[in-house]
Amino acid sequence: MTRVVFLLVPQLHLLDLAGPAQVFSTAADHGLGYAVGYVAEQEDVPTAQGLTLRASVEWPRLTPDDLIVVPGWRASTLRAHGDLSPATLERLAVHHAAGGTVASVCAGADALGRAGLLDGRRCTTHHDLQDELARRYPRTVVVRDVLYVVDDRVVTSAGIASGIDLALHLVAVRHGPAAAARIAREMVVYARRNGDERQVSVMLRHRAHLVDSVHRVQDLIDARFTARLSLADLAGASGVSERTLTRHFTEATGLTPLRYQQELRVERAEHLIAHGATTEAAARAAGFQDARMLRRLRARAGVVHAGAVRGVDGLGLAECVNSSVG
Repeated sequence: MTRVVFLLVPQLHLLDLAGPAQVFSTAADHGLGYAVGYVAEQEDVPTAQGLTLRASVEWPRLTPDDLIVVPGWRASTLRAHGDLSPATLERLAVHHAAGGTVASVCAGADALGRAGLLDGRRCTTHHDLQDELARRYPRTVVVRDVLYVVDDRVVTSAGIASGIDLALHLVAVRHGPAAAARIAREMVVYARRNGDERQVSVMLRHRAHLVDSVHRVQDLIDARFTARLSLADLAGASGVSERTLTRHFTEATGLTPLRYQQELRVERAEHLIAHGATTEAAARAAGFQDARMLRRLRARAGVVHAGAVRGVDGLGLAECVNSSVG
């Protein structure tokens, strides 16, 4: 059971909280083992939208598998925020030091900064607050105009709705893209966005198209990305020829079907490696026969150190045999 604890700050934005809370609550409904809770320094917490929320003032016992999320709040500047006590900020730092994950939405990054969690790390926040965040925490690297950034179990996201993207990403890397896709569909999320998408972008990578046949193939690959999938089987599922599928898929997503599957595999392997798995074990768990292909793809993609979450576009699959991967 993974406990997700939301730290509520006065004048928090409802969607900063409700979006990721809905993701993890829906994940729990699907049997993925999440328990959602809410803590604050006062029982009654006023929101920016005028609704008062009730939270616990007692923190639950947390383990390294658990997650703390700090939603953002309404303020003209980051300095204009409800105070968090040194004890609360220390809880954030201690949880991370013990191996846990700490995340923020929008202005919530400032709480992570005050807890010392941004020093020497990459992060992001709402585009209106990025300059101030960089000034307040000069030892951090503010990644501008992206949706979310992951750096050593410190996860920061942009404004408001990006909290949904962040939460879906965390579900995807822990349980696989098919689980996150099911949750997104149930929440009627039009597209799951990658972390390096622009905050104001309309076109969303890989799923930002209207080709139903390609979406169906992506759903199939999402659900079985660790399996050996032949191009012939994918074409049969979409009702077109292999050549037509490859052309439509590439036009819609910028990737061939096989490169798309490899991107999912590399993302999954990177998550496992970041959580202590060996490269060999991560490669096999992600669907590779051994670590050689994973190392080759990581080197070719120029994987960066625990930085901004990014896709791995342009992966060559000349090594794949008989139009399949496995």
